[in-house]
Amino acid sequence: MYRKIEDFQKAYGTLREGTGKILASLSDQNLDQAVGEGHRNLGGLAWHIVTTIPEMMAQTGLGLSAVDPRSMPPHSAEKIRAAYEAASRELAEAVAANWQDATLAQEDEMYGQKWSRGMSLAILIHHEIHHRGQMTVLLRQAGAKVPGIYGPAKEEWTAYGQSPPPY
Repeated sequence: MYRKIEDFQKAYGTLREGTGKILASLSDQNLDQAVGEGHRNLGGLAWHIVTTIPEMMAQTGLGLSAVDPRSMPPHSAEKIRAAYEAASRELAEAVAANWQDATLAQEDEMYGQKWSRGMSLAILIHHEIHHRGQMTVLLRQAGAKVPGIYGPAKEEWTAYGQSPPPY
């Protein structure tokens, strides 16, 4: 949970950078990659990350308009990347312009529960991290390069002069 806008902004900036790396691995050809029939595909997961930003923040009273939360995923990796950049930038700017540290303690009705706005921001970040992890598996299955976010990916170990772990 966040108690200071500055702490959220720092964490969200790092998150946006990492998500940008993952979205850069998307291509129009791999958007349909799914773990199996009836599961979200790579494009759907990416779009879910994008549309959750305005959907969740609307419940806090922070109206964001860069992306329609009810819109369907485009079949264009570039459109998904651009939408994420617009929605995430809009959120960062709206929080900075409209909320103060005290605002983070205010509670809103969120999915049948009461969450402080600081909690809502933390859950938004954790939600995005969760789906990014799913996306890395699908990217690997699709044969795409997987970027390291919290450490090197398998392909990046050599840049550190090491071999990837054997397990």
